[in-house]
Amino acid sequence: MPNSHSTQMQINCIAIDDEPLALSKLEGFISKVPELRLIRTFDDAVEAMGWLKENSTDLIFLDIQMEQLTGIQFLEAIEPSSKVILTTAYDQYAIKGFELNVTDYLLKPFSFQRFLQAINKAMEHFSNKKNPENDSFIFVKTEYRFERIDIDDILYIEGMKDYLRIICTGKKVMTLQSFAKIEESLPDKKFCRVHKSYIVAIDKIKSVERGVIIIADQRIPVSNTYKDIFFSKIKM
Repeated sequence: MPNSHSTQMQINCIAIDDEPLALSKLEGFISKVPELRLIRTFDDAVEAMGWLKENSTDLIFLDIQMEQLTGIQFLEAIEPSSKVILTTAYDQYAIKGFELNVTDYLLKPFSFQRFLQAINKAMEHFSNKKNPENDSFIFVKTEYRFERIDIDDILYIEGMKDYLRIICTGKKVMTLQSFAKIEESLPDKKFCRVHKSYIVAIDKIKSVERGVIIIADQRIPVSNTYKDIFFSKIKM
């Protein structure tokens, strides 16, 4: 099993593979590791690319040989901030994969033991990473400057076409930063994405009724995509 120092860690991941059997096997392996939380699976790399423009994840399991777009082309196109574990039946891509700074390279068919070795590598990275849970503020780029925002002051964040509006107790801040970038800088225990257009501060929620969150008299919908993650967080 993963190293003991990582037992409290929660790593969000997605899996991309156009072979249903390979994707199913990967889902099974992921489900056996408590530290991994599978958010989405994709059998289409182009669809996954679109999702990553609006969302963030800690770890990507990525097949190389796919019809529309190879895993290598995918990585070169999006340059993800997530860690990446490549899965493939072909070993000739290993060097290229490591040039693209992937965490590990799983050669199909791989065993659960080999899968765990790859997960341990990823966990080493995340355990050494600066922990945003300890941060009390973030800086966001506004039109002409970087503005400091105290994390405890944030009520919710709303996506508005090309920019985000950060609603705080005493001010509203507009930024062109992406949802994915903002999510990375916020402590996971305090905030939750609840809709493609909203992130909420969990401790600022007044009530939740019929899939609608009330924060500071604002009604915020919880979409089907995020409801499971949201309700698991508020029940913790």
